[in-house]
Amino acid sequence: MGSVSEVNGLKSSLEETLISYHNLGENEWRLAKKAKDVTVWRKPSTEFSGFLYKAQGLVKENPNRIVDYIRPGPYRLNWDSLMTSMDIVKTFDKVCCVMRYMTAGQLWNIIAPREFVDFSYTTEFQDGLLSCGVSVSHDEHRHSCVRGFNHPCGWFCVPVEGGGDSAPQSLLTGYIQTDLRGMIPQSAVDTAMASSLVNFYSDLRGALKT
Repeated sequence: MGSVSEVNGLKSSLEETLISYHNLGENEWRLAKKAKDVTVWRKPSTEFSGFLYKAQGLVKENPNRIVDYIRPGPYRLNWDSLMTSMDIVKTFDKVCCVMRYMTAGQLWNIIAPREFVDFSYTTEFQDGLLSCGVSVSHDEHRHSCVRGFNHPCGWFCVPVEGGGDSAPQSLLTGYIQTDLRGMIPQSAVDTAMASSLVNFYSDLRGALKT
């Protein structure tokens, strides 16, 4: 991947796929985990044999600053407790790149660290932003760990009315479908995915306050 037409085609297909997830009706989803200020649902993925997860919660900040912390860049590695390394493999333009990153082991290392190589794209959506990605092939591989695969994933971040004070707040909605690969019990994957999404919000909120 590298030509302008290939990159533009991937941008378009990713955006269309994420918007189709965002337009799914409430009856399509089943509750996976509910915390005080984050809810996670899931449904069978149409991309692979696992689940598509949906996470949603309010974050007290404007969409531009929130997405700056989510997309590949100088902030992400500093606050995301699941991510242990991140390199930008190739930059196409200011909103589009390929990144390689490592995730930490989970559930007492029942799920060992994983490596991912993802195409990442950020674009405007309504009055906010959509930051989305999908795994792509990449020859260089750290053989000490399993290479996972992210089917189309993304974060919609749109402003909402404030809750009584003047501080801006946004509704952050994520769609994640990760094939961790390797011999992992499905129950362990389900527990890890739901918990890591809840932790993602708490880590992000903490980082934005500092």
